[in-house]
Amino acid sequence: MPLSEHEQRMLEQIENALYAEDPKFASNVRSRRYRGSTARRRLQAAVLFLVGLVLLVGGVVIEVQIGGFPIVSLIGFLVMFGAGLMALWGTRSGPTPGGSSGSSRGGSSGREHKQGRKFSERMEERFNRRFEQE
Repeated sequence: MPLSEHEQRMLEQIENALYAEDPKFASNVRSRRYRGSTARRRLQAAVLFLVGLVLLVGGVVIEVQIGGFPIVSLIGFLVMFGAGLMALWGTRSGPTPGGSSGSSRGGSSGREHKQGRKFSERMEERFNRRFEQE
């Protein structure tokens, strides 16, 4: 559901306030959002999935069997399964490096969380005041 014009303006104001209050955090969040590593990871997973599909179908055509079981098809299925896992984990692996560096600074991440809560409360108060004025 798209945001209304009022909601879009409010969101822009909140973003601008965040950038003004903590530019380092804002630039860190912005760089994670547009990093593109997940897109590259998904592309690699898609190519790997296609390779697995070719192995799966090719194993049936070639009829290489060990113990009556088409081993090439099994390898193709495992490659496809691995590609699926890679695609799923690729979307979550983007924020992980930032999260691991944040865990090394355990005290500061707790302070940032408290500041974020105060910030959100302040934004909520501002929103309520503006809403009451209109």
